[in-house]
Amino acid sequence: MENINFDKIIERKNTNCIKWDNLEQIFGKENITPMWVADMDFKSSNDIIKALSKRTEHGIFGYTKTSDEYYDVFINWIYKKHKWKIDKNWISYVPGVVPGLKLAIYTYTKEKDNILIQTPVYYPFFNVIKNLNRNIVTNPLIYSDNIYSIDFKDLENKIKQYDVKMMILCNPHNPIGKVWSKDDLIKISNICIDNDVLLISDEIHSDLIYENNKHEPIANLNNNIKENSITFYSPSKTFNIAGLQASNAIIPNEYLKKQFDETIEKIGNSMINALSQEAFIAAYKHGELWLEHLIKYLQENIKITINFFNEEIPNSKIVTPEGTYLLWINLKNIASEEEIKDILINKANIGLEEGSIFGEDGKGFFRMNIATPKEILLKSLKKIKTSFKNGGLI
Repeated sequence: MENINFDKIIERKNTNCIKWDNLEQIFGKENITPMWVADMDFKSSNDIIKALSKRTEHGIFGYTKTSDEYYDVFINWIYKKHKWKIDKNWISYVPGVVPGLKLAIYTYTKEKDNILIQTPVYYPFFNVIKNLNRNIVTNPLIYSDNIYSIDFKDLENKIKQYDVKMMILCNPHNPIGKVWSKDDLIKISNICIDNDVLLISDEIHSDLIYENNKHEPIANLNNNIKENSITFYSPSKTFNIAGLQASNAIIPNEYLKKQFDETIEKIGNSMINALSQEAFIAAYKHGELWLEHLIKYLQENIKITINFFNEEIPNSKIVTPEGTYLLWINLKNIASEEEIKDILINKANIGLEEGSIFGEDGKGFFRMNIATPKEILLKSLKKIKTSFKNGGLI
């Protein structure tokens, strides 16, 4: 059996990784412990590494077709984990979820069209909409008693008022870690269907679910929703292979699928990477045990971090995540976002992401990636406490 050890610290500097080798550009200094971008500091499973090694030993990396096994392992995984039976003909390869979102926006909307997102939300959503010269409409989530919920009245009003053409859903939601319920998803879908709004669902974190929560693929709720939605999946977050860039768009509607594939052909990025395919297959074929150990380890890190903030940082609040390995920390009652960011970077030497980049209603929150060995996590928490104390914040 594979020796799974998430406690092992692996040096990531000088590997051209954005998380550890881009600190000067992101935080203005090099001596930072990065707990920001959503990749993990854990080695991928041995099965993935062995599959990549076997492929590289062959030594020829020519143009690569998408194999039947690529489709089969993905279809089997989604059915086993989420009880959604996907047809192979619904699947389109994309080199990442964000590129997939760009393709969807380009395909199904035109310049100046309005696209709705629910803030605070993963900040590339803002960028892909603006960069394609579409307009952003926000449906701010309701934050009450340290819990988030959807303002359905505002959602429907905004869609009608701004003649919204597309909605991008994040489920599980990044950064708040919310796994939307079946009832919530049906309400969202019905509003979109009734108002002729195409629903795009980013479900990249769907395998990272905790305790009694359950991920519901939105397209699996009923036939009407299935025909009015496009869903994106990837093993990149689950198995820490984001740099290999392999994702799928699931498009059950035959006409929408045809349009999407035509866009891919025009742009010319339809061919899968030879190594990405090997990692993708190994992850979904052999990765279940590794993932079980990972989720247990992440839950322990979440518990450690929540207990720390509750006990050591008065007036802080962490939204308990139902999924993802990202913590959404409310520090509004301690100091301004700018002051806290300055202390974190220049006193604690810790790199978190300030909430305002996820939307104005995220201001005063910070996103923290806890997918790191416990030794790094504990040292970082201690430095946060010391710096806050010395800075007069606690």
